[in-house]
Amino acid sequence: MRGSDKVSVIAVYPGTFDPVTNGHSDLVQRAASLFDHVIVAIAANPEKTPLFDLGQRVGMASYVLSGLTNVEVCGFSDLLVDFARQKKANVILRGLRAVSDFEFEMQLASMNRRLDNTIETVFLTPSEETSFISASLVKEVALHGGDVSQFVHKSVVDELRNVVAKM
Repeated sequence: MRGSDKVSVIAVYPGTFDPVTNGHSDLVQRAASLFDHVIVAIAANPEKTPLFDLGQRVGMASYVLSGLTNVEVCGFSDLLVDFARQKKANVILRGLRAVSDFEFEMQLASMNRRLDNTIETVFLTPSEETSFISASLVKEVALHGGDVSQFVHKSVVDELRNVVAKM
């Protein structure tokens, strides 16, 4: 391909990010080196009853990822493929922490391909040091007074403390 014919590869990394963890950050940093532009798409997802509202989750992720120049953080409530089309994305990025994630992620990827076969799903595995971190576990530890500072950015620790103190 000639340089002027190069197609930009725009990846959407969707999730609830309740809260954004070091595992998420690690995946985004690595994706930023692979793709021209990465959109961290934070799902409103009210049926999951998130601990933080959408604005808070977008704010935390924006702050944590602010050093990555080709990364954008957005909230969304549309169907993922519709959001990806609006953003002119051609890749959906998903993280696979364990084999147990694979079956569900394959179903999602197949459905998304059925809805729009021009958008590819790409899976990345976490680094070894972040492979066990999930937002659900971080919340559970924080809600029981545990120290989560090794699993999330300091600003997220502060936000978790504020929320837990109000409960």
